[in-house]
Formats: sequence, structure tokens, C-alpha cells
Amino acid sequence: MPPKVRKRRLQEYIPVTGPIRHTLDTVMIIVGSLITALAFNLFLVPSNIASGGVSGISIIVQSLLSIEPAYTQWALNIPLFIAGYLLLGRDYSIRSLLGTVVLPFFVFLTRDMPVPTTDPLLASLYGGIGVGLGLGIVFRGRGSTGGLSTLAQIIQRYSGLSLSVCVVMMDGIVIALAGFLLSPEKALYALIGLYITGKIIDAIEMGFNYTKVAYIIAERTEEISQAVLTHLDRGLTKLDGRGGYTGDARTVLMVVVGQSEVTRLKTLVQTLDPTAFVIITNAHEVLGEGFKKVQGE
Repeated sequence: MPPKVRKRRLQEYIPVTGPIRHTLDTVMIIVGSLITALAFNLFLVPSNIASGGVSGISIIVQSLLSIEPAYTQWALNIPLFIAGYLLLGRDYSIRSLLGTVVLPFFVFLTRDMPVPTTDPLLASLYGGIGVGLGLGIVFRGRGSTGGLSTLAQIIQRYSGLSLSVCVVMMDGIVIALAGFLLSPEKALYALIGLYITGKIIDAIEMGFNYTKVAYIIAERTEEISQAVLTHLDRGLTKLDGRGGYTGDARTVLMVVVGQSEVTRLKTLVQTLDPTAFVIITNAHEVLGEGFKKVQGE
């Protein structure tokens, strides 16, 4: 009897290059910029929460000089864009141009929207969620909104510091200014909003549907392997291991499954080998056949 061949999982996906991909990227940058602008005007501006970046600077300037945030953002983004073009290269600047122009435009258009809350805690929470959602969509569209992220990349290139350190440094300076020029309380609320924004961006970029990685240590590894291949239609990797107490060589099976398949996997292993040792942990993102296609730059 010939061995069973695992059927390939076929899934349609949008190519990483070409007009369809570029159109989708453009739409995502525009939609993400709109969501960011709405969160900015509905929550952050009314409560004077300057949670980092050029947008935070524009809130400080509005509070002190009554200048529209959109004007401040354009005034800062344009020279930063030019600096990015000269120092970071043409490819980076092209990806940043649309968001750099469109975000302040949407901030200007939505500046008179009715405010849902004036509570600073709610404003920092929902503002952070909205800004994170918008920026996450922009980043998924392989774009950027420019601003101090451009300056952070320039500092990274010429200082040797990591990008994360440069970004935190830029946002930290803005929040410190807000604490000094507005109030320390506003700076504390800004930190809440900034933290939530980062978490939401991570969730948007990596996906909400966490995949699971299972490590299986069992006696009947071959039977479990065949069952995973044929019944779950998932690939697996065999790792060489050694018992820490006995010193015996063992085969460790590594299997990546969707969250809905975890129960089936545990039932399958328990049925074939009740003494098996199974470790299941989260994998925030899995790229490859059967999961998500790799998105190129």
C-alpha cells in the first residue's frame, strides 16, 4: 500500500508586488491615516494628551499658541521628509510621502468633530487604541506617517543606537515637554496612551489570531507524526533531544497549528500515547505554507 501523501494547502493571496498590491497599500495608508486623525481629534486633542511624535508636539503648540495641529504637523513633517529623502534614500521617502501629506490633511478635515468624552483617562485609553489601530494599518500597508519616526531612523543610522531606543527617546522628549509645559498629570496620561498605541500596533502587525506551537515528547513518535500529517494536515519538524535525568536520546516533535486545531491535536496525542508530554505555547505570527504568505517589501 503506497504511503499517504499530505495534500497541499492552497490559499489565494495578493502578490507582494504589482498594481493590486500597490493599490491595496495605498488604500490601507489612507484608511489608517483617517483612523489616526479621528482618534487624535476625538480623544487626544480635547484632553491635551501629547503622547509622543509630531502629533504630540502639535498638541503642545496648540495649547500654548492656539495654532491648528494640522499646520504644525505639516510644518514639521515637510522638512523631516526632505531630510529623510536626503539621508535615508528615495525608497524610504516614497513610502512616507503619502502618509506624511494625508494624515495632517485628515486632522484638518476632522478638527470640528463632536467630542465623545472629556475624561482624560478614557481619552488616553481610546486615543491610544485608535492611534495604534490607524498606525498599524498604515504599517501593514508598508507605509509611514513620517514625523519623528523619520528623525529616529536618521539618528539610528548615524549614532549606532537601536531604532527602538531612538523612537523611545523621541517620544520621551515630547512627553517630558508636555509634562513641563502643560502639566505632569497630562504627561502621565500620555504615557498610558503611548503604551496602548504600541500594543495595538503590535497586534495589528502580527495579527489577533494567535497560532500555537506544540512540542511533543512521546514514545510513539512515528505514529503521532503520521496522524498529524494525515488527520490534521499539518507538517511537523523532528528535533533531536536528550532526557535531562535519564540521558536517553529522544525525538521531540514540533507542530504549528491554528488555535481551533489545538483540541484535536491534544486528543490525537492522548489517544495514541497517553504518557506523552506536550508543551503548547503561543506563536504571534507564522509565515509559510498553510499559514500566511510572506509579505515582501
